[in-house]
Amino acid sequence: MDQQGHPTPPVIGVAAPVPYPAAAAAASSGPYQAYQHLYHQQQQQQQQQLQIFWADQYREIEQTSDFKNHSLPLARIKKIMKADEDVRMIAAEAPVVFARACEMFILELTHRSWAHAEENKRRTLQKNDIAAAITRTDVFDFLVDIVPRDEGKEDVPRPLGAPPTDPLSYYYVPQ
Repeated sequence: MDQQGHPTPPVIGVAAPVPYPAAAAAASSGPYQAYQHLYHQQQQQQQQQLQIFWADQYREIEQTSDFKNHSLPLARIKKIMKADEDVRMIAAEAPVVFARACEMFILELTHRSWAHAEENKRRTLQKNDIAAAITRTDVFDFLVDIVPRDEGKEDVPRPLGAPPTDPLSYYYVPQ
């Protein structure tokens, strides 16, 4: 305040310290703890987004009265179901339920993959984002052998016969 009781305007270009206990604690304990704190916040935010996603899915299912409009083609789903030779007949409701289940599966996997892309500060969903979502989520363990985990290294050209750049990868040597 100045002498007449008016508030003093802030000086432009000079930053005043802002008390933020979490940032101060993280800064005093080292960069690892700060990173860990940020990672923990991201994980909590992703969990909240997934909870909102599933709440919306349940609400949408409860409000659905028209089962004739589908995002996925029912004929394709029936064809996949009939690929199992033990399946003889398929009730009319079964492909509809499968279509909705497939849609929800794709949505959740995409949601988790998008979270990985955002963690890496990208706006394009890539194959490695899907692979990361699969490896991070126990429910998707059945896909671990299907989706390759190399982080885009297959796009890097190597001379013929050169060893892989990733020490954990392997290659076949003819004998």
